[in-house]
Amino acid sequence: MSRSTFRPRRSPWLTMLGIGCAMTGAFVGWQASAQTIAITGGTVAIGDGSAPIEGGTVVIRDGRIVAAGRGVAVPAGAQTVDATGKWVSPGIVAGIGGLGLADASGVDESNDESSRNSPFNAAIDITTAVNPANVMIANERAGGVTRAIIAPNAGGSIWAGQGALIDLGNDPDPVTRARLFQYVELGESGARSAGGSRPAAYVALHDALAQVADFRRNPAAFDGRSSDALLKRADAEALVRVLDGAVPLAVHVERASDIRQVLALRTRYSRLRLILVGAGEGWMVAREIAAAGVPVMASALADLPASFEKLAATESNVGRMKAAGVTVGVLFDGNGGEHNLKQFAGNLVAIAKVPGATGLTWGEAFATITSQPAEVMGVGGEVGSLRPGRRADIVVWSGDPLELSSAPEAVWIDGVSQPMDSRQRRLRDRYITAPEGALPKAYTR
Repeated sequence: MSRSTFRPRRSPWLTMLGIGCAMTGAFVGWQASAQTIAITGGTVAIGDGSAPIEGGTVVIRDGRIVAAGRGVAVPAGAQTVDATGKWVSPGIVAGIGGLGLADASGVDESNDESSRNSPFNAAIDITTAVNPANVMIANERAGGVTRAIIAPNAGGSIWAGQGALIDLGNDPDPVTRARLFQYVELGESGARSAGGSRPAAYVALHDALAQVADFRRNPAAFDGRSSDALLKRADAEALVRVLDGAVPLAVHVERASDIRQVLALRTRYSRLRLILVGAGEGWMVAREIAAAGVPVMASALADLPASFEKLAATESNVGRMKAAGVTVGVLFDGNGGEHNLKQFAGNLVAIAKVPGATGLTWGEAFATITSQPAEVMGVGGEVGSLRPGRRADIVVWSGDPLELSSAPEAVWIDGVSQPMDSRQRRLRDRYITAPEGALPKAYTR
């Protein structure tokens, strides 16, 4: 199954039509240029797995978190925001998807998620395609998403290219970290790309890494420019960083036996930093994943045998891996908008109450969509929580962020107040009470 499984079919009316809570008067007028802000009185969710803190304070200075919790002093001269009765949290970190890469996923000219006919694969740097004016950016920002982990889809090879971390700020520079990881398809999708079988996919993987090792030893002798070269020079240059462990290799696999094959790669390539993506049967080999110290991005809602490599899928997958000691972030799986990750995390809390199921505590579940995706990708020291020193990506919610009835009322990214407007909200406001004369003539009451 290709990673397009994890991508939504984006329609322009999806995401914000049902949410509709505008910024309240308490937040209007705070200038984006504010250097020190104190958000007081709210229920504070740090995002690190701990329980929410009632009556807490969050202090931002120069785009970074200074302190968050109960008893935090408000600095002299700080602009204060009263969040009494609200919830305050880090922004959602969405991944792995294609946010900002497609205006219309079904229209090739507007879709940069995949390069099916390119001679290059691993060398592809997806950041050159990110469009900060993409309408989905504003939608997801208004839904509480402040950062996104993005990656290309694999096209004519098992190698998809280099993914990145972006912010959803209302500015022309969305890239937080380019070339953050390399993405590769194995399992059923890799088998299709490599010629029809899993063994073919592994031969393609090992051959590429062997060629990269040759390139590293003698770059001048490497033949990667000829038309029949299996690995282009630019691809080899990108994969050297993977072979040396400078960037992680994110591997999409679902089946337990495929996961074991991926974990075994370390016996041959000791410096590989692996990330498992999907891992629908991860619970079956959770102890092995934990022992290898490999983090996972997994779907929270996969509970049906949607393919032969997911026959043992269960909603307890994330909870069981977490219980075994695996670092797990919730993967955006294409259902609705990326901000629906909060619903996925909420389900992990709810299934803990189902006899025989394994879920998470509230704090653990919220961390799977904030700090844990950042930790998985190696940027936990930068984003994903309200710990001191992290980027000040903050959302003030009308209530518990894992409840569907709650919505963001204010968002800061890097300490800068963000607009809560979007194309979908403007369409909603335009037509929700439109007078008769303003309706197209084809419409009838």
